[in-house]
Amino acid sequence: MNEKERARRPGGRSARVAAQVHQAVTELISERGYGNFTVGEVAARAGVADSSIYRRWGSLETLLSEVALTRLNTQSPMPDTGTLSGDLRTYAAQVAREITGPDGPAVLHLAIALSSSGERGRQAGESLRAERTRQLQGMLDRARDRGEPALDAFDVLDHILAPMYIRVLFGTELTPEYVDGLVDRML
Repeated sequence: MNEKERARRPGGRSARVAAQVHQAVTELISERGYGNFTVGEVAARAGVADSSIYRRWGSLETLLSEVALTRLNTQSPMPDTGTLSGDLRTYAAQVAREITGPDGPAVLHLAIALSSSGERGRQAGESLRAERTRQLQGMLDRARDRGEPALDAFDVLDHILAPMYIRVLFGTELTPEYVDGLVDRML
């Protein structure tokens, strides 16, 4: 295998390093909260050199943003059930499972913290929100193309996601009935 083929091979060392670094970040956020660890501590926990982290991500804020985006994209992908009601119910249930899971509150706190951590953090937080809004808009555009009522992505954020996030932040249970009720009210 030549060097070009090795560079394009999925998996491999690069993917393993990224997975180890992402896991280290998630664990450190869970244990210490945002802002209470360094790139060096992430590197030590992941078993990589801190120069590897700087070379790949450039800054802690960029790394943290990627971790949050990756979790959003892999744990709460945009569903396509064929109806807006089905898509919203499936998506809301996925988000509820994600944010109440073992690492969910840590990632939620990370997303909030990025928004108030200086210019780089604000940019990272904005990238996170923009990507999620873009994904939501795609789901809503599909519904509109099927002839269903056009909803606004920010309305979905305000009326479905925000109440769930607030409940998790304040330690209130998210039941399936509550989550379905949010979707019912939105529709």
